[in-house]
Amino acid sequence: MNLSFYIAKRYLVSKKKQNIINIISGISTAGIIVGTMAIIIIVSVMNGFTQLIGVFYSDFDPDLKITVAEGKMFDPGSINTAEIKNLPDVVQYAEVIEEVAMLKYGKQQFPATVKGVPANYPEYTNINKLLVEGSYYLEKDGIDYAVVGRGVANYLGVGVSFLEPINVYVPKKGRQLSLNPSRAINYDYLYPSAVFAVLEDIDAKYILVSDKFATELFESGQNISAIELDIADDADIDAVQKSIQAIVGNAFHVKNKEQQHDLIFKTMKSEKWAVYFILVFILLLASGNMIGNLTMLYIDKKEDISILISMGMSKDKINRIFLYEGWLISFLGGVIGALLGVLVCWLQIRFEFIKLPGANNSFVISAYPVEIMFSDILLAFVAVLSVGFLASWYPVKFMSPKHLVTSNIN
Repeated sequence: MNLSFYIAKRYLVSKKKQNIINIISGISTAGIIVGTMAIIIIVSVMNGFTQLIGVFYSDFDPDLKITVAEGKMFDPGSINTAEIKNLPDVVQYAEVIEEVAMLKYGKQQFPATVKGVPANYPEYTNINKLLVEGSYYLEKDGIDYAVVGRGVANYLGVGVSFLEPINVYVPKKGRQLSLNPSRAINYDYLYPSAVFAVLEDIDAKYILVSDKFATELFESGQNISAIELDIADDADIDAVQKSIQAIVGNAFHVKNKEQQHDLIFKTMKSEKWAVYFILVFILLLASGNMIGNLTMLYIDKKEDISILISMGMSKDKINRIFLYEGWLISFLGGVIGALLGVLVCWLQIRFEFIKLPGANNSFVISAYPVEIMFSDILLAFVAVLSVGFLASWYPVKFMSPKHLVTSNIN
C-alpha cells in the first residue's frame, strides 16, 4: 500500500492534538457536502423545468418541421415530397400555412399568427389534450371555425358560446395602397370552436384554422409555409432528420422539436451553466476552510514529520500525505453530498414536498419539477474534486517548505 496514502487515511479519522483542527475539518467536510448537494439539487430542478417546457411544446409541435431557408413560403413541388412520404419512419405528413393577420372581435383588435392546418393535424399533435374550452373542429356545416390560443382569446374576449364571429384582415398580395383601403385588404370571418393552452408565447400568438381557409385568405395558391412530419416512436429521430435534410438540400431547414424553439432552450442551457459555475465558485470560496485545516494539520503533525524525515521519507512523499488528506476530505464530502442531493431530488419527485409558491391549483404543476441526470452528478463530483485539489495544493505548495525545514532543524 502507498505509505503516504495510508498515513493520510489515519490522519483523516484520528483525533488531533488541537480540538480546533477537528472542528475545522468537520466544517470543511460539511461545506463540501452542502456545496455538492446544492449543485445537484438546483441543476436538477432546472432540468425539470426544461423537460416540462419541452413536454408542453411537444404537444403542439411536430417531430420534424421543414421550412425554407430564405423567404416565408415555398412550393412543395420544388422538393421530392413523395420520397419523404415514403420514408418508413414518417407516420404523418402535413402541409401548413402560417401568416400574421389582424383579428377583430367586437371592439377589440389583436395581431396573431393564423395557422392553416390539414385534417390530420390532431393525429400528429396532442391538440385535443390542450383544449381548455370547446371541441376541436375547423369546419362544420359549411361554416369556418377557429381554435384560438388562450392568450389571444383573453385579449379579444372570445368565448366559444358567443355568437359573434372573429373578423380576420390581411393585406392583399401585390396590391398597392389606394384612396380606398378596402381594395388592398382581404377580409373573412370565422367562429371560435375551442380554446387551447400550451405556453404563453404560443397561447398569445396562434389561432388554428383549416388549410383551405388560410389558402384563400392569404392567396397563397400552391405555396405553403412548412411541412410538418410525425415520426415513429421507435425511430432514430436524428437519423431521420439527416435523411430528410439530404433529400431537401441546403435551401431548406429540417428542425426537430428543440430546434423549433432553439432560442428558448439555448437560453435555458446557458442559465443552467451560469448557475453551475456560480455554485462551483461558491464551493471554491467555502473550500478556504480546507486550506486552514491542512495548514493547522501541518503544525499539529510537526513531530510526526520530523520522525518520518529521520526514517528517510522524502519531502515529496510527506507532501503527498497532506495532499491525499485534502483529496480524501473532498472525496468523502463529494460522495456524501451527491448521495444526499440525489436523495432529496428523489423525495421531491416521489412526494412533491416543496410546492411552487402561490400555485393553488392554478398552475399546470403544483411542485418544483426535478429531473436527475447522471452527467450533472458526474460534473458536480468533478467540480468537487477539482476544488479539493486546488484547496489541498495551496498549503502543500507554500506551507510545506517552511515546516519541513523547521522539522529538519529540530
